[in-house]
Amino acid sequence: MDNAIAIITARGGSRRIPKKNIKMFCGKPIIAYSIEAAFRSGIFSEVMVSTDSEEIAEIAREYGASVPFMRSAQTADDYATTADVLLEVLDQYNNIGKKFTYMCCIYPTAPFVTGDKLKEALNLLKENGSIEAMPMVAFSYPPQRAFIIKEGYAEYKEKKYIKTRSQDLEKIYHDAGQFYFYDIAKYLKIKGKIEDNISPIIVSEMEVQDIDNEDDWKLAELKYKLLKEKIK
Repeated sequence: MDNAIAIITARGGSRRIPKKNIKMFCGKPIIAYSIEAAFRSGIFSEVMVSTDSEEIAEIAREYGASVPFMRSAQTADDYATTADVLLEVLDQYNNIGKKFTYMCCIYPTAPFVTGDKLKEALNLLKENGSIEAMPMVAFSYPPQRAFIIKEGYAEYKEKKYIKTRSQDLEKIYHDAGQFYFYDIAKYLKIKGKIEDNISPIIVSEMEVQDIDNEDDWKLAELKYKLLKEKIK
């Protein structure tokens, strides 16, 4: 087992989906999937949940995660960044004499995360010497061919690509919004402000779903069930 910590960031407040981080997803609280994937990977010496909610903390403990301290008011408001939360967690562990070499921030609404993907990310960090490893997915349609609307009329945002075939455009990827694995020493050196030196883990659209509203939730559950059927 590596000297790595899994930090599942689960704030209590959720405006668009009430109690989003512990809402039932295909039979169990959605945060449980992140916790279980972390344990299944077998690479973490600590699996913890950072939260300001006693209700979330209780459910997290039921699934085996530790909640050694509650999140501060400063990192629980709408303006705190993920980096703010991670730095606070590392500082709190440092205060009790615990230090780690690697950390993985796992979102609580990431049911598609697997133990194997987490292990792959850690291996990439070690092999490539990168600051971060994270899952990402290709845009389903080339962003270079996007439209913008001005005064009621649509126009190409990048007119130089109007005649370029889609297959000839550079493939562009976006964050899958699932987890972020870091080399802590390198992360602290730049205070979490990462722009490059990222090792990608490419995942399919079937393994990704941004969950911001009830329709997104239903789509995520549908994808999850289809993936489970495919595995059988």
